[in-house]
Amino acid sequence: MDKKSVVYFAPFTAAVSKVDVLKKAIEAVDFGKTVKKDDLTAVKLHFGEKGNDTYMRPIFIRAVVDEIKKCGGKPFLVDSNTLYVGSRKNAVDHLITAIENGFGYAQVGAPLIIADGLKSNDFREVEIDAKHFKKVEVSSAIAEADALIVVSHFKGHVAAGFGGTIKNLAMGCAPARGKKAQHQVRLTVDEEKCIGCGKCFRNCPGHAISMVKADGGKTVSRVDPNPCLGCCECMTVCPTGAVSIAWTGPDDMADFNERMAEYAWGAVKDKKRVIYINVMMDITPLCDCCGWSDTPIVPNIGIAASTDPVALDKACYDMVTQIAGSEVERHHFHAGDDKFAMLHPITRPHSQYEHGEAIGMGSLDYELVKIDIAEGEGE
Repeated sequence: MDKKSVVYFAPFTAAVSKVDVLKKAIEAVDFGKTVKKDDLTAVKLHFGEKGNDTYMRPIFIRAVVDEIKKCGGKPFLVDSNTLYVGSRKNAVDHLITAIENGFGYAQVGAPLIIADGLKSNDFREVEIDAKHFKKVEVSSAIAEADALIVVSHFKGHVAAGFGGTIKNLAMGCAPARGKKAQHQVRLTVDEEKCIGCGKCFRNCPGHAISMVKADGGKTVSRVDPNPCLGCCECMTVCPTGAVSIAWTGPDDMADFNERMAEYAWGAVKDKKRVIYINVMMDITPLCDCCGWSDTPIVPNIGIAASTDPVALDKACYDMVTQIAGSEVERHHFHAGDDKFAMLHPITRPHSQYEHGEAIGMGSLDYELVKIDIAEGEGE
């Protein structure tokens, strides 16, 4: 019988700071086995969109940076430019947003590098020979790093169902071209629900949305499927829920998550030294790419770490499922509810980690090792 992948779990608890909880998780996963002297070590995170306030805390990242330095590594913080229109579409705006969100050198102790260059044209091709892609494009600064620490905020996502390590790797390690290749879904507008506010029109990176006069003279949005990138930003910003995915078959969303898993695999396939950390706090319905933050769907849970990204995401998903939740968007979540699937019923969230296992990125068979925060020993 194959050995189970180990996922270390440090729960948040009273009278212990969340940073100290993170340090316990770091101690358990042992950075010293991954980061060697003089390693150029990328810390992959999401710097947060302007206006969002549930992105990863800079004080958490400082703890990660300090541990890398103790191991003799040379840390740098890294993310790729966004596909959608926002405050992180090019390296200049991206760096400004990161610094304004608290990720300056004085706060985190490491330089910031936008992995895919000024306008998202700096990448390397990686062969994976998988179901959807034979090769994928990985942002250069990530592809060339000697070691990689992936720190992810575990939360919901409008198209993927949830976002954890796999999504952080897939979208966050890809240039704009790679992000386009992963999405490939098409959107439609319910003209009865549309109020003609133009938010989708202004935020569409593919210029696929137009404002037109419908029957009766009402101004509504319409999506042209040809230039549409399928990024779902219009769904995120629509205040009335008028935008939805135009289904072409029952497997559309599963295929989307499978493409993400393959891009995630490409980002780490050739790396021997990677550690993954999921922070389960402020678990919001949507991702940190939004210019706002919604009410969390469950209480803060804790921090999990592993060298297996598939096992880590599966373990965190299971913990969110098992815990009782709060009333969000007409749902009252109970222990055992598949909360992400309930929030985003058109998505196929499980296909992220299921396909990840299928292509060899990790295992769904995991052992959860709970860390005793008071004594610092696994239970």
